[in-house]
Amino acid sequence: MPEFVYPPVVAAAKTMFRVLDLKITVEGAHHVPRSGGAVMASNHVSYLDFIFCGLGAQDSKRLVRFMAKKSVFTHKVSGPLMRGMRHIPVDRRAGAGSYSAAVTALRAGEVVGVFPEATISRSFVVKEIKSGATRMARDADVPVLPVALWGGQRLWTKGRPRTLTRRHVPITIIIGEPMQPADYPDTNAMTADLKVRLTELVDRAQRNYPDSPAGPEDSWWQPKHLGGTAPTLEEAAELEVRRRAAAADPWA
Repeated sequence: MPEFVYPPVVAAAKTMFRVLDLKITVEGAHHVPRSGGAVMASNHVSYLDFIFCGLGAQDSKRLVRFMAKKSVFTHKVSGPLMRGMRHIPVDRRAGAGSYSAAVTALRAGEVVGVFPEATISRSFVVKEIKSGATRMARDADVPVLPVALWGGQRLWTKGRPRTLTRRHVPITIIIGEPMQPADYPDTNAMTADLKVRLTELVDRAQRNYPDSPAGPEDSWWQPKHLGGTAPTLEEAAELEVRRRAAAADPWA
């Protein structure tokens, strides 16, 4: 099927990144297969992670079909783009259909992008992950590629104002070695190893990142264990509980 929407969107994103002089570094791009299905399973720190994860597959000339919440597909601006790029809508009330669509895409030789943490990590460390990425890989008999993203949170993340015009921000993309379903006894074991690998890759991206906070007021984008002021996993979980409670309270 001809790609009329995805290539122009990629070209526009690359142009924007050149204008902003983002310092994008991709490591492990050779792990993305040039043909056949694969799951790219990434950590999630930014609303721009779809773009950065997709860039990791550009050297292999692959277009990644991301799984994203259904509301993005019904939005009047993003909806036509998401549908045109053949991404996969996720309806959390009817997850079986989304899962089936992803497995079908993988069996057809597509690369499917998944964020197994489900939501952005406010702590900027890997949260508990869901098993969907490994389950679909096993069902389709395709590899899982763990992907670490770092730096995008400085441009746009949960609970912070957008700074999409900020220039010279380093962006790190690390694609780990493929995980083959046949190497694991079951989905639980593969999911546990995916979390270990993601955590190791993200930690490497953070520790080797070529920039540091400009001062105490700028340390919000660093995880607490590296001296930043981002909340811990426990504190982030409590923030989410409070946010959901406020959203459900009409008087909040």
